[in-house]
Amino acid sequence: MKKVTFYLMMMVLSLSVLPTQVFAAEKNPTTISSTPKEVPAEVKVLLNRLEEIKAMDKSQMSRTEKKELRKEVRAIKTELKSTGNGVYLSVGAIIIIVLLLILLL
Repeated sequence: MKKVTFYLMMMVLSLSVLPTQVFAAEKNPTTISSTPKEVPAEVKVLLNRLEEIKAMDKSQMSRTEKKELRKEVRAIKTELKSTGNGVYLSVGAIIIIVLLLILLL
């Protein structure tokens, strides 16, 4: 019985995707602007600092100074990752959401 419901759900999902692809192909394509997004000033400062660190001559530095630079680079990278303005969903979360929608509707 579970296999029948699974196959039925897969058939419904596959048939529901097909018409949207057909209608999407008929519309006129829109042009995508080639202007890049504006980067906030805080992010620019962090990126500039990363470039400065990359350009440094590290051969004359002591071991502790290099260690501090590595820590600073890691901190900057984690801060840059956290400034991303997006909501990320994993594939498993999307599947669960779709299944819940199917079951509740």
